[in-house]
Amino acid sequence: MLVQPLFFLFVFGKVLPTIGAASAGFSTLLFRGIVAFTVFITTLQGPSVELARDLGFTREIEDRLLAPLPIALVAVEKILLSALRGLIAGAFAFPLAFWILGSGYQVRTDLLGVLIGLMVLVGAALGLLLAAVMPIQLLPLIFALVLTPLIFTGCAYYPWASLSAIKWFQILTLFNPLTYAAEGMRYAMIPSIPGPASATLAIGWVVLALCAAFILSFWGGIKLFQRRVVS
Repeated sequence: MLVQPLFFLFVFGKVLPTIGAASAGFSTLLFRGIVAFTVFITTLQGPSVELARDLGFTREIEDRLLAPLPIALVAVEKILLSALRGLIAGAFAFPLAFWILGSGYQVRTDLLGVLIGLMVLVGAALGLLLAAVMPIQLLPLIFALVLTPLIFTGCAYYPWASLSAIKWFQILTLFNPLTYAAEGMRYAMIPSIPGPASATLAIGWVVLALCAAFILSFWGGIKLFQRRVVS
């Protein structure tokens, strides 16, 4: 999952500004979205990989269901494991950025922990929900169809405020949880370029939207997971 962010950072953050095809501050703007993208998509894909293996021909899920704990906790374990993977992937994004872009960014810590915590939980819960509702055989196809619009309507590569000239598309992005993850990371990362910080969605709405997305995805994912594995 780190290969795609690596090449995005190199091409769009290093190559394009060097040849004059992008502004010098573009790499800093891009990096904020790349962190959100890496964390969110890694956690989103985690439960699908787990369930594809567990619900496949060998039915490995049955061994886990025999453990002396509620079935819901098996699903919670998958969410937490996927969230941990997302945190590790996000942590690797920073040394990659330092290696490629240099030290042209800073991070504020007042809400960073809350935002990253919500991002990994939302991504993992949403991944469990998608994996539990879709046929196992179609999961690779479904994720290929879902991930592309999710990535490119999630404001990972552009600020939400800059879409004011395309109002319908700006409104459409508000239905994508990745938008709030990316905007939250833009709020949490202080620009090193001169001038005011780029405008972001109000942080209160970002936190509220991520909390709502987590609650709905978690509740739906647990319910559908229990229905899926109990036959």
